[in-house]
Amino acid sequence: MSGSATGTGRRGRVGRAWRAATRGDVDLSVPVGSLTLPNPVMTASGTAGHADELEAYGPLAALGAVVVKSLSVEPWPGNPAPRVHQAGAGMVNSVGLQGPGIEAWLRDDLPRLAAAGARTVVSIWGQRVDDYSEAAALLSDVEGLTAIEVNVSCPNLEDRRHMFAHSPTATAEVIAAVVANGPDVPRWAKLSPTVADLAEVAGAALAHGAEAVTLVNTALAMVIDLEKRAPVLGSGPAGGGLSGPSLHPIAVRAVFDVRAAHPDATIIGVGGVMSGRDAVELLMAGADAVQVGTATFRDPRAAWRILDELGAWCADHEVRAVRSLRGVAQPTRRMP
Repeated sequence: MSGSATGTGRRGRVGRAWRAATRGDVDLSVPVGSLTLPNPVMTASGTAGHADELEAYGPLAALGAVVVKSLSVEPWPGNPAPRVHQAGAGMVNSVGLQGPGIEAWLRDDLPRLAAAGARTVVSIWGQRVDDYSEAAALLSDVEGLTAIEVNVSCPNLEDRRHMFAHSPTATAEVIAAVVANGPDVPRWAKLSPTVADLAEVAGAALAHGAEAVTLVNTALAMVIDLEKRAPVLGSGPAGGGLSGPSLHPIAVRAVFDVRAAHPDATIIGVGGVMSGRDAVELLMAGADAVQVGTATFRDPRAAWRILDELGAWCADHEVRAVRSLRGVAQPTRRMP
């Protein structure tokens, strides 16, 4: 990208090729695989509810997409309390994928999202490959879905040593099952950062039908109660997942590495996006779009605020199209 395209943020520099953009001049639309979204900011699964819970704080139609909390075929109670605990600059949670089940969601929640004008991405999970197949089949004739995010970062009862996302083979099997049984909409694979070679797992997902990879889910973590001498969260020895600002540098590295390994892949960056600058960092690392998660717990208006901050940052730095930021931090995109 040229200096005039990226901009330096300096006001009145000599020889500027075009005037400084105002916020209204910035094209926020982005291609995300076969989709074109009006902007790159989405909610992250698990942090925005199953329906239009956030509509009270801002128009869902104004976001790039709404990714709902992960759903299984049957209703799932989740883990015992306590489920959430602050950990440094982040948060450790073990909610346990509580949800109403897909049929109840289709009946009660999807119509509310449609009425709000949201571009709806449904997240699905399972404990066996067959669970993903059945979940995909239940969605096969459903209208109004923008994409399916396949959460493979959850326990695998067929191999209790690992999550599906810890194995390229298991990830590929899940994605292939969803492609074979689900609707003809884009499939995104949500992956875990706690693997030896994330680029290999991402490659397996992409090779077996994922149109995009979402990087990353929470990182495995634990907090100990020093007085009780036991894990704080109700999940006990299973621990929980770290999210929030502490996760952000890990997410940036994950996006950067996968972009370098798969230059043509579609990547959605998620992890500790608390500000517009955090979103810019993930885009520069190689993301096509971003998701806002833990920030929503602190501020339910976070996704809209971050979208505004992203637009303002682009205007201040003379970036006319946000899509031009994709991967500019990669060595092959840098200026000599």
